[in-house]
Amino acid sequence: MKNSTSTSAKTLPKLSPGTNYLRVKVSPKRPKTELTEILEEQTDEGPALTYKIRIKAAPEKSLANKELIRFLSKELNIPKNQISILSGKTDQLKLIKITN
Repeated sequence: MKNSTSTSAKTLPKLSPGTNYLRVKVSPKRPKTELTEILEEQTDEGPALTYKIRIKAAPEKSLANKELIRFLSKELNIPKNQISILSGKTDQLKLIKITN
């Protein structure tokens, strides 16, 4: 069973040392790239956060994925090469791995 609620805080989480994972839902071809909402979902495995991010780039030739990585790098203040998309490269829902 999956329930979700939305939180008004619109900031990405503080990262702990080592490896971190983020669930991200992207909406490509938007007026600007920004974090719009954080969903708190209750899943069978326990609570999970999903970060909804609007992406200015189109979902063509990995442009939206590159824009997402650039955005996360800037917002989290970490190098782009420490961010990778583990799953969902061609989907709106993505699992992001961040190593710091």
